Parts: sequence; C-alpha cells; structure tokens
Amino acid sequence: MKTVISTAEAPAAIGPYAQGIAAGPFVFCSGQIPLDPATGQLVSGTVAVRTERALKNLAAVLRAHGIGLDHVVKTTVFLTDLAEFEEMNSAYAKFFPKQPPARSTIQVAALPKGANVEIEAVAVKPL
Repeated sequence: MKTVISTAEAPAAIGPYAQGIAAGPFVFCSGQIPLDPATGQLVSGTVAVRTERALKNLAAVLRAHGIGLDHVVKTTVFLTDLAEFEEMNSAYAKFFPKQPPARSTIQVAALPKGANVEIEAVAVKPL
C-alpha cells in the first residue's frame, strides 16, 4: 500500500508525479529543484543557494509525513556542471552534519526549468 505525500510548503509538482510516496517504512521523495514554493520560480544565486533551496523543499516533503532529513538514507544529486560539485557539497553538508546518507552525484545535460541542481531522496520512517 502506498500513501501520496503532498504539501504546500514545497513546490507543486510540475508534471504527473507526487512530491513523495510513502510505502511501508520507506519514503520516496521526487527530485526537488530550487523552486520557491510561494512563487513557483527558480531562486536566483549560486549553486550553494540553489542546493539549500532544493534541500529545504525536500525537508518540507518529509515534514509533511512526520519525519525529517535525519531519516534520509540515500540521496541522488543531479548537477548540470560537475565543476560546481565542491560548492554544492559544502551547502549540502550543512543539512547532514551527522551520519550523512549514502549519495550519488551525477552530471546531466539539463534539468527542468533550467535548474542547475536537483536532489531526490529516500528516507525510512521508524515503525
């Protein structure tokens, strides 16, 4: 059985997908780009600023299911330019100061709405 997770504290889906899905103890969060949930527009700034916005959006989806970033076990980061890896990594580290999740980082040709970073996550909710 699955439960759709939806919150106005994160950007609305820009396609036919859910912000998150809970299935058993697992929570699968769709990739979040750095959209401001209030305006639906990309935030401006460096990849660090945009990484922070994407992670705040992920945190909002998790919060809507009663958990937080500390429950994340795996993330995937998509960057349009791996030359921005170190800057993204510094911003990312602030959100996972202890026991960070497993992670993959992949360079891609493009992301929705012209974003330069997208982050998806899998979390586990304690039973």
